[in-house]
Order: sequence, then C-alpha cells, then structure tokens
Amino acid sequence: MAVDVKAESETRSNAALDLGYPEATEPIKLYWRYVIPLAVVHLLTLLAFVPALFSWTGVIIAVAGHLTFGMLGINVGYHRLLTHQGFTCPKWLEYTFAIMGICCLQDSPARWVAVHRMHHKDSDHRPDPHSPLVNFFWGHVGWVLVHSRDHDRTTSFERYVRDLLRDPFYLRLERGSLWVLIYVAHAVLFFLGGFLYGWLTQDVQYGLWFGSSIFVWGVIVRTAFVLNGTWAVNSVAHLWGYRNYDTTDNSRNNWAVALLTHGEGWHNNHHADQRSAQHGHRWWEVDMAWWVILFLEKIGLVKDVVRPKATA
Repeated sequence: MAVDVKAESETRSNAALDLGYPEATEPIKLYWRYVIPLAVVHLLTLLAFVPALFSWTGVIIAVAGHLTFGMLGINVGYHRLLTHQGFTCPKWLEYTFAIMGICCLQDSPARWVAVHRMHHKDSDHRPDPHSPLVNFFWGHVGWVLVHSRDHDRTTSFERYVRDLLRDPFYLRLERGSLWVLIYVAHAVLFFLGGFLYGWLTQDVQYGLWFGSSIFVWGVIVRTAFVLNGTWAVNSVAHLWGYRNYDTTDNSRNNWAVALLTHGEGWHNNHHADQRSAQHGHRWWEVDMAWWVILFLEKIGLVKDVVRPKATA
C-alpha cells in the first residue's frame, strides 16, 4: 500500500517539534560504562589509516566478519530471532548466533532485545529509547552514551525479556558483564591467530605485524562498521527514504542502509509487520539476511519461519 510520503513527512515533522528526550534519561548524564569502550573502539579505527598496519588479509577478514558477526549475529540472531521470534532453531544454533552478536560490541542479547522491544512499543514517541526525531545524533548514538533508568540494569528491563531471562544461558551473560569478556576474548583470539600464523610462516616480528593488522581490520574496523550500520537503522531509516505502509511512526525504507545492513534498512516494511523474518517486501528490496534464513530453512536448521502478512 503506497502512501503520500510528502504529506506524512510534514505531519510527522511538525509532531516531532514536541518530542523531547525520554523522561528516563533526564537529567542527561553520561554513561561512562558505554562511553569509554565505544570511544576507544572508534579512536582505534584511526589505525586503519596507518599504511604499516594494512594487509589485504585483514580487509578480507573484516568483510567476512561483517557478513558473519554482523549479519548472522545481529541481524539474524539478535533481531529477527531473539527479538521478534521470526523463526525457531535448535538451541545450539541460537546460542551461536547470540555469541556472534556479542562479538559486535552491541551489548548483551537480553539488553539489546529489551531496548529494541521498547523501541517498537513507543516508536518515535517520547518513551522511544532512540528516536532521531529528538535529533539525529541522539537517534544514532547519543542514546547509547547517556544513562537511562529504563534500561540501565537488568531489573529495569527484565519485564521486556522474561522469555530470554528464563534461559540460564542468557541470564548468565547478564551477570558480571560476561558478554564484555566474550568480546575481549574474541578480539585477543583474532590477534593471536594472526600472530601465530605470521610467527610460524616467517618470524616473531612478522607475527606481531600480521596479528596487529588482523586485529585492526578484522576486529576494530569491522566492529565500528557494524555498530554504525545498526545505529543507522535507528537514525537514518527513521528520517529519509520511502514508505510502503502507513505506520504510526516515521520508519522509512532506505536503500543505502539496507545494503549496508543486509536488509535491515527496509525499516518501514519491518515496522508494518514486525514478526516477519522477511524485511524486503518488493522483489527488488534486497534482503540478504532473509536469504540466509531461507537457506537454513531448506536444509532443516530453522523452522516456523514467519512470512509477511501482505506484500507492498
């Protein structure tokens, strides 16, 4: 169902003038637990501009990591499986997706799911944790950097993810910030893998260089890219693009975001039919994450796949 995008944009823009920061974030106070690691990651991406740390192997691993950790971990695992229950799969595969998601430094599975469910409950209204109708920076990353009483601790968001926290695996990840240790451990393994390969094929000096290159590109650059891709769904895809459906929020289908996030940018489609595991509703709306789910369905690893109620 096509809608009058221009008319809707004007209406929603006027409504946005009254949208303030979520009450749970006031007074605004930096959440250093998130500010520091995110700042460190983004500052370390500057090492990608150091010629001595460049390697094509590192770039290839970064791209492969974007497809695996980003698409399988965040888009398929955290989002379409855990948040919206768009399909079912064996627990070992579900946990694998969750661990991959953790390796993107986007919080624990339970907190990520809780925040996203809050977003859908009040999308582009004041309680929304990250509406860009407050301002673009807030919708993109500002909301992550400030303290919010709605999701600062497990007891604050527990009611949104009781289904997950009943599982000892997800509850354990919340305790003692175990998910942070998993991210750090995976980064160390990337470096050690590169170091050992370089050492065994040449010498220790080469191993240190190769391990550092793998770390910078395969971990840091990939992490920053996946982070900003996910944040762009929250910001860009609520401001610019076209709409197939008349939803109660400002969600948009954005080509650029969709291509960078393996189909997550067909955001208006998703808000119109949240449980559907398929986000691209028109034949030309490329949705790589959906293709992966279809493949897994064909080989019998996933079932109960939720398809769109209607296509645009």
